[in-house]
Formats: sequence, structure tokens, C-alpha cells
Amino acid sequence: MKKIAFCLITATMLLCVQPLMAKDTTTVVSSVIVDSKLKDATEAKTLLLRLNEIKEMDKSKLNASEKKSLRKEVRAIKTELQATEARGGGVYLSVGAIIIIILLLIILL
Repeated sequence: MKKIAFCLITATMLLCVQPLMAKDTTTVVSSVIVDSKLKDATEAKTLLLRLNEIKEMDKSKLNASEKKSLRKEVRAIKTELQATEARGGGVYLSVGAIIIIILLLIILL
């Protein structure tokens, strides 16, 4: 009986405190994330369009310096695309963190 009461009190406290803490941070952060994702998506599309333009160009009529500048541009575009993909990221949990979470759930329940 004491264990059930303890679990109910703990769950009630967690449910009361957690939304208050989460309310302030999620509203500001979510709008920033959406804006940055939209910005990254449009930038990625323009970079991909430029890569396709370069691929479709007739490079046989270009001289060596122009070809070199195109190669540098392609490399720069590819690094920017990789950087935008890395920013998207996600939430990564280590094995230790997952074990701790499972142990806490077992102890509390």
C-alpha cells in the first residue's frame, strides 16, 4: 500500500512540475528550429540546382583556369551540403544513458 501511494505521489509531482519546465523552452526553441530547417532546405535546393547546372555545362570549351574554378565551386558546394545535413542531427542516447533510464523506470515502477 505504501509503495502504491509513493508511486502515485511521485507521478503526480512529476506531471505537475515537468510541463511548467518544458513550457518555457519548447515554445522558443521550436520556432527557431522550424525556421532554420526551412532556411536550410531552401539553401540546399539552390545548391543542388547549381550542382546540376555545372554538371550539364559543356566543359570542353572552357580553359584550364575556368575548369579549376568550377572544381573549387563544386567542392565548396558539397562541403556546405554536408554541413547542412550534419546540422539536422538528432537526439543520440548512449548505451549507458539507456541503461540508467531503464533502471530508473524499474525502480520507480
